[in-house]
Amino acid sequence: MARNLTQKILAAHLVGGEMTPGAEIRLRIDQTLTQDATGTMAYLQFEAMGVDRVKTDLSVSYVDHNTLQMGFRNPDDHRYLRTVAAKYGIVFSPPGLGICHQLHLENFAKPGATLIGSDSHTPTAGGVGSLAMGAGGLSVALAMAGQPYVIPCPKVVRVTLTGALTGWASAKDIILHLLGELTVKGGVGKVFEYAGPGAATLSVPERAVITNMGAELGATTSVFPSDARTREFLTAMGRPQDFIELGPDDGAAYDEEIVIDLSALEPLAAAPHMPDRRVPIRELAGLKVDQACIGSCTNSSYLDLKSVALTLKDKMVARSTDTFISPGSKQVLKMLAREGLIEALQDSGARVLECTCGPCIGMGGSPVSGGVSVRTYNRNFEGRSGTKDAQVYLVSPLTAAMVALRGEFSDPATWGAPPARFELPSDAPSIRHMFLDPPADGGAVEILRGPNIVPIESFAAMPRVITAKVLLHVGDNITTDHILPAGAEITALRSNIPAISNYVFSRVDEGFVARIRAAGQGLVVGGDNYGQGSSREHAALGPRHLGVQAVIVKSLARIHRANLVNFGILPLLLVNKDDYDRLPLGEELTIPAAAITPGGVVEAVTASGAKIPLTNDLSASELDILRAGGLLNAVKPA
Repeated sequence: MARNLTQKILAAHLVGGEMTPGAEIRLRIDQTLTQDATGTMAYLQFEAMGVDRVKTDLSVSYVDHNTLQMGFRNPDDHRYLRTVAAKYGIVFSPPGLGICHQLHLENFAKPGATLIGSDSHTPTAGGVGSLAMGAGGLSVALAMAGQPYVIPCPKVVRVTLTGALTGWASAKDIILHLLGELTVKGGVGKVFEYAGPGAATLSVPERAVITNMGAELGATTSVFPSDARTREFLTAMGRPQDFIELGPDDGAAYDEEIVIDLSALEPLAAAPHMPDRRVPIRELAGLKVDQACIGSCTNSSYLDLKSVALTLKDKMVARSTDTFISPGSKQVLKMLAREGLIEALQDSGARVLECTCGPCIGMGGSPVSGGVSVRTYNRNFEGRSGTKDAQVYLVSPLTAAMVALRGEFSDPATWGAPPARFELPSDAPSIRHMFLDPPADGGAVEILRGPNIVPIESFAAMPRVITAKVLLHVGDNITTDHILPAGAEITALRSNIPAISNYVFSRVDEGFVARIRAAGQGLVVGGDNYGQGSSREHAALGPRHLGVQAVIVKSLARIHRANLVNFGILPLLLVNKDDYDRLPLGEELTIPAAAITPGGVVEAVTASGAKIPLTNDLSASELDILRAGGLLNAVKPA
């Protein structure tokens, strides 16, 4: 039977289940990655499993998020990550080397390989034909221990690209267009597989922009074929041996198809505060801009930053617009430097930052109060920038460069001729020697732990009956940034769940933590697409530590739903969405947890006797995990 590209990779790694959309499948994982904001907890969990060496083909620990070393917490975490990597056979990427997804694309990602990473933008590697998925840290730890990754088998959407980009339109505008068409929940349970003659016009760095931001669709992942463009990229990266040709069979079937004419696209923006709030740049003309930020794992490649440097060359950015540029890796810096383009960026008045995530996660670079910030990043959630009332727009690097020069949005028709398209050099300088490879035998390595690194907590099994009050009632599109914010102060506590739990829902309801501490346990009620955004499992761990027993919502985002299961928080769905309004703050609810069956309906009862039907989309194995009190309990030997 003819198979599409996604089905080919899934079939080659299937170790359990049937490849029917929605059915639970178990996949062998070739590669894993972590970053420091999620990695410390993932490796604490890996240690708890008692495995002496990682079982994957490759596991890499990147330090790219928490690089502001204000006090001992972040450097202590980095030292722990370095020593635990040496102990267990993990490649270590030190702070400043680059952003995990850019580095992995350049150095390790392979066509046809499976990759899971404790960061939601792991699908970046789909730009070279990897089946790469974001996951919670515990799922990554289990994969490193040799366990399969369990997911619902996704539907596959063929995105047929025709034509070619023209004018100032870029790869970022392709994914912004798709987000505007489908919304931030339009990709849940789906893989987006790109094809068509337009796909062949896109370089791997351009493809990676699209697969990176496919995460904002809520997609399982996104993937491009491995073709001549892939061969060019891997050869330029010094890895021609990693190339294999890989694409769909002729006549392969898909669950859906979307067609995008690249030649019809124009420069776009995502308006505050969601990546799907698409608006043409021309409609924003005249809006003054206080800040322009260029970089992040989405748009920090050599091709992106060279186009920016050529746009800014011999010009000055507007004095009223603070401009930040974050290169994706030291390799990118070296390529720009040997062409004299770092000087062009610096002479423009822009600030060239370290090769890290930086302002994308609120780690410095916050906008002025009430300011307009234009960013090439992937998320513009309220408060994520570090300034709660900032108005953040997401754009392409070319658009950001023009905004920086003019100090305001303007019609692209007034921009003149865009920089010419160009290719990667065939001899990109390697930075592979800067990674720390583990010793052949890590038995003698001492793992060094600082006082902020707190051992993982054991949670009780799920009770037969849950009786608790609704202690938080929130609306649609609640993100993991809402649940547990990022930023320099809070992310420094990622290895200390008791301490970081003080910030749970702090930007939504400052009284939540006090209420649940007083009550001892509680419920959260939410709307559609609850838990979208980052893969941070702390958004489940923190609430579980505080005593959240269940979340009752209209619908759930994929990774957060998995994290809730992993840590024993019952994810329940309203059968009747109108019942959302019947569960206000303070309402007590009794849930017959022991009566829950996969996909079944149970009736919860309010204190006044009203019945609220609740359902779930759990598999039998997930329900077993929940009843055990979480995945670590479920996998521990009896």
